[in-house]
Amino acid sequence: MTTNTIEQAATRSSFVQEFMHALSERNPGENEFLQAVEECIVSLEKVVERRPEYRAASILDRIVEPERLLQFRVTWVDDQGETHVNRGYRVQFNGAIGPYKGGLRFHPSVNRSILKFLGFEQVFKNSLTTQPIGGGKGGSDFDPRGRSDAEVMRFCQAFMTELYRFIGPDTDVPAGDIGVGGREIGYLFGQYRKITNTFTGILTGRDVNWGGSLIRPEATGYGAVYFAADMLETRDRTLEGMECLVSGSGNVAQYTTEKVLDLGGRVLTMSDSTGYVHDPAGIDREKLAWIMDLKNVRRGRISEYADAHDGVTYHEHDLSAGSSPLWNIPAEAAFPSATQNEIDLAAAEAMVNNGVICVSEGANMPTTPEGQHCFITENVLYGPGKAANAGGVAVSALEMAQGSQRMYWSREEVDRQLKAIMGRIHRASLDAAAEYGVPGNYLHGANIAGFCKVADAMVDQGSI
Repeated sequence: MTTNTIEQAATRSSFVQEFMHALSERNPGENEFLQAVEECIVSLEKVVERRPEYRAASILDRIVEPERLLQFRVTWVDDQGETHVNRGYRVQFNGAIGPYKGGLRFHPSVNRSILKFLGFEQVFKNSLTTQPIGGGKGGSDFDPRGRSDAEVMRFCQAFMTELYRFIGPDTDVPAGDIGVGGREIGYLFGQYRKITNTFTGILTGRDVNWGGSLIRPEATGYGAVYFAADMLETRDRTLEGMECLVSGSGNVAQYTTEKVLDLGGRVLTMSDSTGYVHDPAGIDREKLAWIMDLKNVRRGRISEYADAHDGVTYHEHDLSAGSSPLWNIPAEAAFPSATQNEIDLAAAEAMVNNGVICVSEGANMPTTPEGQHCFITENVLYGPGKAANAGGVAVSALEMAQGSQRMYWSREEVDRQLKAIMGRIHRASLDAAAEYGVPGNYLHGANIAGFCKVADAMVDQGSI
């Protein structure tokens, strides 16, 4: 245990310790879920003290328990005729303010703990968007990498054949996530339409030709940059001329890079599960287009970028041994956009020492508690994922609105609304932090603001 961890554990109140002890006994071994809950509960102790109606209604005990957790078998056949069996899941965590909303993730790491953590985070994230959507998450331990289009199609059809009975436009509206992009959404929607004989807004992230929204693929990345810009504005700074670190190379990382370029910044890095590239000259628009073709069309590895461009170095990393050395590169802003817990204490300290003043999370919970503590105590502008990466689900909600109205909004209109929503999330987080005595602390502010809206709805609706 590090010194910072010991200090944090020692300063945890008896309220937090007792709550987390009881929760860990009910959810043994679910480390990601327990981490996500503790991050929130630490922020909410003062809220519950000030709002006795929350304690009387057992809101904390209820909000950490999913309303429904579904697990099902998914059986499919590969191109050689061999039958495979995967596990499918849907966690419908909290629907107090609207139908469950959250992505589907296809990745070998998917399990109950991962999905409960993501679903729990989604409740607060969706609340912060000010849209009427509850929180959920789902997916499978199926790995689409290396599979043919026909195999992915058959898996998606088998998955939706099991899931369709639990979702609906006014019940639960899934979207994409890691391993679930436009191809998978198309196969899933097609199977739902075939089974139910309906054309409804049951999935978001659809192609614009059949009910999708412009800027949905870009939204999470764009939103994370808009949130960073809002944070920097509080210190009379902008992204203009800033050197930035971006992890990941999927949709979030790609469109984070694009929006950083729009605002005058320079991105030095991108990564995938095997390693990262460092481009001291910066990833310009032409280079970004090359990466997008590599990842979205050719489905290659980021190492190929270094082979194709002068002055670029590629470095392997072993994330099981700690954070990537990517975070040791000097920069002023950072956008972790890959996966959970990719920034530990050592990485956070290196970032602070190397000049990072702003961190805006494009991924879900990419920073460990010790790393968060470092950023906050060192006065880094730290935008937690539930606030900074809410742009994706915000535009998903806008897609739902367009679908229900049979409307089609322009790119400019969607982008305008996305920027406005991110501004409201930023302001709500700042206001809640100030109200509860932690001014400028976006972590606590986002937790408090997201929680109170859901808690009020739960109190209004009674003990359900």
